[in-house]
Amino acid sequence: MARILIIDDDPAFRAAFAETLTVLGHEPIEAASGMAGLDALRRQSADAVFLDYKMAGIDGIEVLREIAKPSGSSPVPVVMLTAFAGSASTIEAMKLGAYEHLTKPVARREIEDLLARILARPAAVKRNDMGDVDRLIGNSPQMREVQKLIGRAAAGSSSVLITGETGTGKELVARLLHDSSSRAAKPFVAVNCAAIPRELLESELFGHVKGAFTGAIADRKGSFRQADGGTLLLDEIGDMSLEMQAKLLRVLEERVVTPVGAARAEPVDLRIVAATHRDLSKLVEERKFRQDLYF
Repeated sequence: MARILIIDDDPAFRAAFAETLTVLGHEPIEAASGMAGLDALRRQSADAVFLDYKMAGIDGIEVLREIAKPSGSSPVPVVMLTAFAGSASTIEAMKLGAYEHLTKPVARREIEDLLARILARPAAVKRNDMGDVDRLIGNSPQMREVQKLIGRAAAGSSSVLITGETGTGKELVARLLHDSSSRAAKPFVAVNCAAIPRELLESELFGHVKGAFTGAIADRKGSFRQADGGTLLLDEIGDMSLEMQAKLLRVLEERVVTPVGAARAEPVDLRIVAATHRDLSKLVEERKFRQDLYF
């Protein structure tokens, strides 16, 4: 039996949810506001929290922020509940460390399966804060999963690959990922690798020094250094030549760039987001895309 805290200012919903938890063999604890929920967590432990997004007083996101604050112990898994899901609320909740984000009403079987996963999982991972964004339109189950993935990815610093057909909004996802991350105040730079001639792409990405080649009349920083501290989107990376792929791999591994014509490499601190409409795994099989770079 697990102790489950329900934080919701709708008494009818709380009562029905508590009854469902009791039938499932768990101990429900009810809190009628965000403050009451935080007080309940201070007084006693809980194995999971079901938290309403929109409440009078402090809302669910503020409660989630308080729960996610470093405390020396693992934060309790939190499931956000909302009657009207939007991309901003979903991404923000996942970024802050919510285990799941559900739209009311929630079926009993869904609650049962979710609690089984929560109670079997390791301790939750803490997340960072983010700004308010709501540009990813759509509320289908598939779009909700995209929003959740963006929130989870925004909390980390790993390189990200976005795939999808042309026109599906890959750059929008990349920008939203940047704006939702701790790098939001730093530059977001997008480079379309398919639109730049191969002989110019190296200079575009890594920059060059004055006199490096005919027409290089001044130093150029390049996209990697322009995005320093922020995020660099390499759009249509599947169209990049194998030679450039090798140079990109070195940047990913060593986090340094060498401008064309320069003698020394320069360090960069940025997140790489790549996007493509191509099937990279197929290109790897055809030896048109480096397997180590894909990895």
